[in-house]
Amino acid sequence: MSMENEVLKIARDAKTASKTLSNLSSGAKDDVLRRMSDEIINEADLLKRENEKDLENAKRNGLSKAFIDRLTLSDSTINAMAEGLREVAILPDPVGEVTRMWRRPNNLLVGKVRIPLGVIGIIYESRPNVTADAAGLCLKSGNAVILRGGSEAINSNLAITRILQHVIQQEGIPKEAIQIIPVTDRTAVNAMLKLEDYIDVIIPRGGEDLIRFVVQNSSIPVIKHYKGVCHIFVDESADFAMAENIIMNAKTQRPGVCNAVETLLVHKDIASNFLPFIIGKLQDKTVEIRGCPEVLKVASNVKEAKDEDWYEEYLNLTLSVKVVNNMDEVINHITKYGSLHTEAIVTSDYENSQRFLKEVNSSVVLVNASTRFSDGNQLGLGAEIGISTTKLHAFGPMGLEELTTCKFIVHGNGQIRS
Repeated sequence: MSMENEVLKIARDAKTASKTLSNLSSGAKDDVLRRMSDEIINEADLLKRENEKDLENAKRNGLSKAFIDRLTLSDSTINAMAEGLREVAILPDPVGEVTRMWRRPNNLLVGKVRIPLGVIGIIYESRPNVTADAAGLCLKSGNAVILRGGSEAINSNLAITRILQHVIQQEGIPKEAIQIIPVTDRTAVNAMLKLEDYIDVIIPRGGEDLIRFVVQNSSIPVIKHYKGVCHIFVDESADFAMAENIIMNAKTQRPGVCNAVETLLVHKDIASNFLPFIIGKLQDKTVEIRGCPEVLKVASNVKEAKDEDWYEEYLNLTLSVKVVNNMDEVINHITKYGSLHTEAIVTSDYENSQRFLKEVNSSVVLVNASTRFSDGNQLGLGAEIGISTTKLHAFGPMGLEELTTCKFIVHGNGQIRS
């Protein structure tokens, strides 16, 4: 069988399996998720053996220590995968929820009810735990899933998928409800991206290059975000201690994630006092500062920022810093250089906070809190399958609700249109 035909069969089988999934009761789905969690723990030794093959290949290919860390299935990572499935099991089931009902003048009763999207294709890199997370979220939301992980994690991803398939088969669910593209050849991805008759949406997770490749080559709708150029604005009324805590957390806790802050904006009225203080704290944590000319006047050991720096998602211990004159300049800067991901303001001024919330149009906007809270789990979704900056149909962290859509339901008693 050719690569294209193999992928086509996977997609067709997923479409058929999705019909079974969409009719499962909440209790049945939750029982399966708990069993999947148990089997992940029971098969931990198998998972570590298969993962070791991936780790050996990664070391042989000279991949970075950070990459190998993301690739590793340790006992704690395996326990977290299992716990994640249990957490999904206790979340409310969105499928079948009636979101609204209204009666028309002709006495028709019209409503909207949540239904699964159908078949979801997920293309992701390096982290094998995404395999279990994505499968669990899709199952709970009534969707079949086709997984295509990075080539570096192929053995780990295949092992996780086989465990999950074994569980759902024992529960009478077609194993085709959870499938994985079993090869690393990129032609399989190209074939997958053309199957709009069988796959309803593609969700890519990874670096900007991967996501742009998917967007450019897909005939299927893509829910995505390219990068996270996240901003924090410290206004003239901000509490310095609060601002310090928020900035240090947003930049240094995990600098390599998409909700880490990349640009700090500081109001001119506090720049001479606040900037030397906060830049010193950041430099103590080995953060490299790239500043505008006003920043260079008040702080030492700062590189001059170039225009391209304001667009940059560093994903490391580098931070762009700019002095701004007013809220208009803040909003214009974020609009020009931002990525619609996450922005925060540190302020004691209620009117400033409300204007920032209203006029900054990123997917998550925070007042007096770290950008690191832009995460499905932290926002109370329980788990997320990714973050969307596309606005259609999801915007921000995507949980179970965002893996459904709504259809109209209409109750009549013989009405006809005149």
